[in-house]
Amino acid sequence: MRHCSVQVRGLLTRDELDRYNALMEVGAFLESANRYDLAYTVQHEIDLLIQPAIERLKEKGRARDRATREYLEAKRLETESAEERED
Repeated sequence: MRHCSVQVRGLLTRDELDRYNALMEVGAFLESANRYDLAYTVQHEIDLLIQPAIERLKEKGRARDRATREYLEAKRLETESAEERED
């Protein structure tokens, strides 16, 4: 079974995390019983389950990028303003 990243797991809701852990346990059992055909189906369910958390992680990244852009723009304007006052 493939685990999702710690960042994605951190963004799962409590219900999603409980379901994720249960599915991982079932998948590990199936793999230990060499039932890879069924483990594949469980892995597919896990992949679907974590999609909302992946989207939340992407949105956090976009928000961070926006904040960085705004900060850099403010610094640029501040620098230009300071240069104009010196002239």
